[in-house]
Amino acid sequence: MSGPHETAAARRTPAAHWILRQIRALGPMTVGDYMAACLTHPEFGYYAVRTPLGREGDFITAPEISQMFGELLGLSLAQAWLDQGAPAPFCLAELGPGRGTLMADLLRATRQVPGFHDAMRLTLMDSSGPLRADQARALAPHAPAWIDGLSELPEMPLFLVANEFFDCLPVRQFLRAGDGWRERMVTAQGDAGSSALAFALSPEDRFAALEPLRAVTPEGEMVEYSAPSEATAATLGAHVARYGGAALIVDYGAAQSRGDTLQAVSGHRRAGPLDAPGETDLTAHVAFGPLAAAAHPAGATGPVPQGVFLERLGITARAQALAQGMTGAAFDTHVAAHRRLTHPEEMGNLFQVMAIHPKDAPPPPGLAE
Repeated sequence: MSGPHETAAARRTPAAHWILRQIRALGPMTVGDYMAACLTHPEFGYYAVRTPLGREGDFITAPEISQMFGELLGLSLAQAWLDQGAPAPFCLAELGPGRGTLMADLLRATRQVPGFHDAMRLTLMDSSGPLRADQARALAPHAPAWIDGLSELPEMPLFLVANEFFDCLPVRQFLRAGDGWRERMVTAQGDAGSSALAFALSPEDRFAALEPLRAVTPEGEMVEYSAPSEATAATLGAHVARYGGAALIVDYGAAQSRGDTLQAVSGHRRAGPLDAPGETDLTAHVAFGPLAAAAHPAGATGPVPQGVFLERLGITARAQALAQGMTGAAFDTHVAAHRRLTHPEEMGNLFQVMAIHPKDAPPPPGLAE
């Protein structure tokens, strides 16, 4: 192990204590294992013990910015349901539903779609106890059921949304070196009483999953690989191919992985990924190309920029309708929300939208011109 290029005297959070003990006992851990410990450990994981969303939390997602986001995603999924013959019953699902805001907006927008609510079986997947409580309150009239993993999805057509879910799945990071790769690891520096977390690089090695990228990645460039993301896409693709349905995936990223995108956020500000394990949100950009490939035998369309997707669905007309009668601060906030969701310099280009759908069915509206 060599070449540490960032060190942090991590605040001695419960997660930091546990991670340092693990490293001393077992050796350096991958960035992916570090992310998983910080985010999902049942005792001290970021999502296990806190409600991070909203102005009082650490970050705000698109559904918290404006009701228009969830409404338009809902109408896109409802049209995909109609295009596939309005199957009944079907599973309406969300991965990582936050406080239930997106799903509540989705359900409000689709209540006039004939048969949609009667046929749906609402299913939520979330590991956070505090957020599940919020979801139960927000969605109580619709009798949601919760699952811990995709293997628990009911055997029926699946219409699913995943907004800012894949960016939280662990990634491993690799630096192109010689004929192979050096993996970025999290290690400890100093003695047991004053250890600091640090990044370091493993010896050069080959990694079969990265072979397609070796010839097109310059020496010294970093790429990220997320086995959990690809496994999730593969499960969704297999389910949709077998039973029908569609999955809308919305996240920040690009078609392929390029560079170091690991980031931490606390109190709406950037933080160091090693600074306060378990008390900051850790994410990485999503590589949509590998997700699309993993979704075989289903089809995949996209990604397209979020701003383009929402404009195709009529967000400007919806914004104008909602603005009727608004004045003052409420109007200004509404205009700012529309801009934030769609403008290329805000969320419009950074966030991308991809759909998984049967190969013989059209993609949900908004994905194709």
